[in-house]
Amino acid sequence: MSWSLAMSKNIETTGAVIHVLDDGQGDTALVFLHYWGGSARTWRHVVAQLKDRARCVSLDLRGWGRSVALDGRYDLDAMAGDVSEVIAKMGLTRCILVGHSMGGKAAQIVAAKGASALVGLVLIAPSPPTGMPVPAGMREAMLASYQNAEGVNEALKILCHRQLPEEDRRQVVEDTLRGAAGAKREWTTAGMLARLDGVAGIGIPTLIAVGDCDHVERADSLREIYGEILPAAEFHILPGVGHLSPLEAPADIAEACSNLLSAVAAG
Repeated sequence: MSWSLAMSKNIETTGAVIHVLDDGQGDTALVFLHYWGGSARTWRHVVAQLKDRARCVSLDLRGWGRSVALDGRYDLDAMAGDVSEVIAKMGLTRCILVGHSMGGKAAQIVAAKGASALVGLVLIAPSPPTGMPVPAGMREAMLASYQNAEGVNEALKILCHRQLPEEDRRQVVEDTLRGAAGAKREWTTAGMLARLDGVAGIGIPTLIAVGDCDHVERADSLREIYGEILPAAEFHILPGVGHLSPLEAPADIAEACSNLLSAVAAG
């Protein structure tokens, strides 16, 4: 099954309709949650390398891609609730959550609740549970950059270390501009600042990966934060990679996911 033939589904959750791409097969499902500005297709290169080994379920988080927040909520708790409901409604009984940046923060909320279906957690350049103390002016500039193609292309100069192929660059622009105004605003005004409770209690195998050229979530800072909060987590540095690692270095991300798949299979 090619990516273009992945099964497209719309799943009703509390207050939203969540669009999902379902590909591959296997006893354990990898559930992918994208960054602020992305969509389910952010993961397409990663899924292409994993779908022969595992079921790959990629979500458009509420307000992004084809997903709609019927109740107008775009906060992290609503987002995490959608993820839990999608897992339950799809009948997934063994899952590894794979969250990137904003999606990583949502993944930490889901994992902290201790759902029985979760057997592993992969955090890719995650927004940390301590919150990001970004000055208001910088957050306003971030939001402004997501309003037009020129702004998104400028943002890519910060988000990426490696130059993206033209097709991927166009995809990033399209996905970003397609995002709901409320979803864009919520992250910069509240989501990225939010502190999370319970993350230290996550007891499933966890792998954290971040590029050494990431200017959004810096490797040294994340190593220090998670070294205290999740000391048992594996921490991987991706050489020469910026913040958009699922697009910049999909083979590295697929390898990280594959390694955790092997670890949870071994028990």
